Amino acid sequence: MMVMPMGPDFASALGIPMNHLGIVGGAYTASATVVGIAGSMLLDRWERRSALTIAIVGLGLSTMTGALAVGSASLILARVAAGAFGGIAATLCFSIVADLVPEERRGRATAVVASGFSLSSIVGVPAGLELARRGGWRAPFLVVGMVALLLAVAARLLLPKLRAHLDTKEVAAPLPMDARMGMSFVAFGCAILGNFLLVPNLSAYLQINMGFPREHMGLLYLGGGLASLATMRLSGIWTDRSRALWPVLTGTVLVSLALLFGAVLQPPWLPPVLFFSVFMSCNAARWVAINALASRVPPPSARARYLSAQNAFSHAASAVSAFASAAFLSEGPSGRLIGFPALAATAAVLGLGVPFAVWRLEAMLPARRHALPVPVPAEF
Repeated sequence: MMVMPMGPDFASALGIPMNHLGIVGGAYTASATVVGIAGSMLLDRWERRSALTIAIVGLGLSTMTGALAVGSASLILARVAAGAFGGIAATLCFSIVADLVPEERRGRATAVVASGFSLSSIVGVPAGLELARRGGWRAPFLVVGMVALLLAVAARLLLPKLRAHLDTKEVAAPLPMDARMGMSFVAFGCAILGNFLLVPNLSAYLQINMGFPREHMGLLYLGGGLASLATMRLSGIWTDRSRALWPVLTGTVLVSLALLFGAVLQPPWLPPVLFFSVFMSCNAARWVAINALASRVPPPSARARYLSAQNAFSHAASAVSAFASAAFLSEGPSGRLIGFPALAATAAVLGLGVPFAVWRLEAMLPARRHALPVPVPAEF
């Protein structure tokens, strides 16, 4: 959320072609994929709080190294390091949510934690873009890295020890794979393949193709983040009260319509603000529902390993999409992206597989049951 909106800024400073921005985004996700595969064998062997603290420290330090980049190669290496730690941190965050919160309230809990993504749009992206405008593109890397180090201290001091998953012999057993896990991977894969064809290039498309002013990009992400914050909470409540299929199906229809009228049809029928807000908020809503549903798939003793394998698969899909977007696109006069309508149409078609996969996965799962017997925070 910090790096991609600044794409045009550091691309100009480092001489990176605009149609290669997907490679920078793909470096992070490709690294997270490799580390996620390793985590699928090891993560449940460690106490969750300590592992999370180490991961956040690594994420902070590696993010700060992005400020030292002198070209595309050094920036990509910095993002590879950040992806390695970031993938582990994300896995452990949602493992902790699933450990602490019973299934019947997990949709809302997932929405609360995942709202950090929206807050990164509301606060982080506008602040990062303003820092880049005033202090250069390197400043956001340094600030975000320092904030991560502070959060690592907070995690160590405020989270309880989480060892209940260690009190079973199953923690050392191979990760059990079955049809339910495969179907959850399909749901994530369809959603992420479509999203990451667009996300690394979205800022450039909005500014160069749609003519949205660079100085107002922070406000655009602020609006998209506020919309996402609302839809994520609604999606979590809707998932808990009924089933995950309905917010997923609704989000998919709205995302497809936004892509059709905001990117496939040229000139676009939607203004940049509406196109961006619908795309971001509806994707966020269905992401919450899919995550809450997927948390019901593994047993507690395999939860972190399963989520690590799931994240590895998701990051692999992200990396493939980000790299593939560079093949779809070419750079026209004044940096204009050529081929974006075909890219958006492909993303919309891929997204149509998400509701089908969620429907099949819900049919495979038993009725909701309680998670580990750990005290639940009152706000959930």
